Amino acid sequence: MQTIIRCHNIARHYRVGVQDVIALRSVSLEIEKGEYVAIMGPSGSGKSTFMNIIGCLDTPTLGEYILNGKNVSRMTDDELADVRNTEIGFVFQTFNLLPRYTAKENVMLPMIYAGVDKNTREHRAMQALASVDLSDRVSHRPNELSGGQRQRVAVARALVNNPSIILADEPTGNLDSKTSVDIMRLFGKIHASGNTVIVVTHEEEIAQHAHRIIRLRDGLVEYDIKNTEIIRYD
Repeated sequence: MQTIIRCHNIARHYRVGVQDVIALRSVSLEIEKGEYVAIMGPSGSGKSTFMNIIGCLDTPTLGEYILNGKNVSRMTDDELADVRNTEIGFVFQTFNLLPRYTAKENVMLPMIYAGVDKNTREHRAMQALASVDLSDRVSHRPNELSGGQRQRVAVARALVNNPSIILADEPTGNLDSKTSVDIMRLFGKIHASGNTVIVVTHEEEIAQHAHRIIRLRDGLVEYDIKNTEIIRYD
């Protein structure tokens, strides 16, 4: 299989006042194309820092990070922005939708930054919204949508540039139990279609949807296991 993420001895240190904070000590792992991975860990484990690094929102202090064949460890901010827009589809707990934009306009945004022409943007946005069962909500603004529908718009936006990975940060954190099930069923569908999915979560039940679970503690990988009790939906 093709390795899409390769992390070698990734460390991240911060300076807070006069104190050095070690968020990640030495993390080495690989994720293959088409995997469905959950990254877990308690508060202070380093999982949020690690998510920021694999999402190209931050760079490591030490170590090497290869994303889809590109060494992003020492890229400039502009280079990282380009990689984020083309290689990574983000889904956040708080949806991060622009309130004055319709569902379709929110989904089109990544393509505007990528320089895609208007007709293609509109076509691909409609396709992405249809893939998450929101064809009848394309002209609705976020305040006219339920929490689950807003998250589906966010998922459509994440998919629209055909990224190498879908990176979801606590994607059900603001949703009720029933809606959370619907969203995780959607992630299962996305994975089944061939996408690489990485979910960062503190919830055991959400992690059980993934095929592989990586748990961080004190800036290190505590364990990295194949999930033998995957939650599946018919």
